[in-house]
Amino acid sequence: MSLQISDLVVSYADRRVLDGVSLSVIPGATVGLVGENGSGKSTLMRVVAGLHDADGGEVRIPEDAGYFSQDSGLDPSATIAEVMYAALAPLHQGIERLESLAARLDDDPDAAADYARLLDWAILHDAWDADRRAEVAAHRLGLGTLDRERTVGSMSGGERSRLALAALLTRRPEVLLLDEPTNHLDDDALDFLEQELNSTGSATLVASHDRVFLDRVCTSIVDLDPSHFGTDGRGGRLFSGNFSDYLAAKQASRDRWQEEFEAQQDELNSLRAATRTTNTDIAHNRGPRDNDKFIYAFKGHRVQATVSRRRRNAEQRIELLERERIPKPPAVMEFSGSFDRQPIANVLLRDVVVPGRLRCERLDVAPGEHLLVTGINGAGKSTLLDVIAGRCTPATGDVQVRARQVGLLTQDVSLPDPSATAAALFEGTDARISLSSLGLLHPRDHSRPVGDLSLGQQRRVELALLIARQPDLLLLDEPTNHLSLALVDELEQALDASPVTVILASHDRWIRRRWSHERVHLSPADTVSG
Repeated sequence: MSLQISDLVVSYADRRVLDGVSLSVIPGATVGLVGENGSGKSTLMRVVAGLHDADGGEVRIPEDAGYFSQDSGLDPSATIAEVMYAALAPLHQGIERLESLAARLDDDPDAAADYARLLDWAILHDAWDADRRAEVAAHRLGLGTLDRERTVGSMSGGERSRLALAALLTRRPEVLLLDEPTNHLDDDALDFLEQELNSTGSATLVASHDRVFLDRVCTSIVDLDPSHFGTDGRGGRLFSGNFSDYLAAKQASRDRWQEEFEAQQDELNSLRAATRTTNTDIAHNRGPRDNDKFIYAFKGHRVQATVSRRRRNAEQRIELLERERIPKPPAVMEFSGSFDRQPIANVLLRDVVVPGRLRCERLDVAPGEHLLVTGINGAGKSTLLDVIAGRCTPATGDVQVRARQVGLLTQDVSLPDPSATAAALFEGTDARISLSSLGLLHPRDHSRPVGDLSLGQQRRVELALLIARQPDLLLLDEPTNHLSLALVDELEQALDASPVTVILASHDRWIRRRWSHERVHLSPADTVSG
C-alpha cells in the first residue's frame, strides 16, 4: 500500500511551516525530503507518523508503518533484547498464524482466503528470515558486541539511534518514515542501510542531509524550500530522479529564475521611463514653421494623445507585472571575495601527543593549501584543530602556526551571547562586509536574538562572523553540520575557490568523494603523519 499526502498545511503561531504539500510514495520507492533547516521536514514526518496534528490536508497511510526519529523514541528502561524481541514479535506471530491456517486448509474453506492474505504479508516482510536479519542488522550497525541485557538508558545517543534503526529495518513495515537516519553511522553501517532500502518493498519517505545517501537510495526528491520555478522547473516540489540529477535541475531552475527576474526588471525600468515621456520626447526639436501654426496646434493635439496613450499602456503593463512580480533569487554565498590574495598562513606539527585523543608525528600545511582531515568519530579530528587553534595544549610536541588571523568553526554551534541579535554580533567586524551582503541570513532575522534562531540559522550566523573576521587560516570542524544542502554545496564551491589556507575536518562522504586537494586520515591510537 502506498503513502498519500494531500494539501498538507501546518502552522506554528503566525508562521506557516507547510503550505499545501502533496506527494505520493508507492511500494518499493524511496522519496527524499530536502530543504533548509526549518522548512518543515521533521514536522512533515511527525504529522505523517500521527504524532502532530495538521491544520489542513489529508494523510493516508497503512497501519503497518514504522517511524524513525532523531531521538530514537525508545523506552530508556527497556533492554536491547526486549527492543529486538518487540520488533520480531509481529513476524513470529505471523508465521505461527500462517502455520495454523495451513493445517486447516483441507477442512475449512474459509481458511484459504485468510491464508493467502497472510502469506502475501509474510513474503513482503520476509518473515522467515527475520531472526537472521536481526543479527546481521545488529552487527552491521555496530551493536554486535553490546550486552543484550544492557538498558537503552545506559547507551550513548548514537547507540540508541542505531538500535532503533536495527529494530525498524528488521520489522520491514509497509511504510518507512526515516528522519535523518544516517546520523551516528560509519561507512559500513551506511552501506548496510542503503542496501536494505534498495532491496525492501516498503514505501520509504526519508529526510536526510547525507547527499551520497540521497544519491544512492532515492527515486524522487521533494524540495520543501520555496522557489519561483519549483524543483521541476514548473512550480512543483517533486523531482523524479536521484540527488545528482536533482542538483543539476535545481541549478538550471535557479539560472532561469535569475534570467527572468533580470528580464522583468529591465522591462519595468523601460516602462517606468515610458510613463515619464513628454511631448518634446515625441516631437523633439520640431517647432512651428511660418504660416502653419494651425497645423502645428492640430498635430500637437495628436502628439499629446500619443503621449497619453503610451503612458496608459505602460502603466497598465506595469500594474500587470507588479501583480505577477518575480521575486529576487536569494544571493549565492561568496567566500573569497575580499580575502587576502596572498595568504601567509602555514602550519607545522612535530611529535604532538594529546593523551587518549591524538598522536601526530608530522603535519605540514603550506600557505594557501587546502587539507581535508578524515577519520571516524574519536579519531582526533576536533582535537587536531583545537591544537592548531591554540585551544588545546599538547602534552608533548612542537606546534608552529604562522597566520595573521586564525578562524575556527567548531563542530557544535557556539555563539558568544544567545540574547544578542545577529546584527549586534556583527558590529565591529570588517566594515567592507555587511551581514546582508553575505546572503546567509534573511534580513527579517537580523534583529532577532540568535538564541531564538534555528540551529541552521545559528550556523549561518557563525559562518558570517567567521568570514567578517577575514582569517587567512580557516579551521573548519564538520562545517556542513546543521546547514541545508543548498548552502552546503555553495560553501564547498566557495572554499574550493578561496585563496586562504584551509584545514577542514569532516566525515561527509560527499566532500570526501569530490575533494581534489590534499588529505590526511586519522585513526584512533595511530600515529598520523602528513
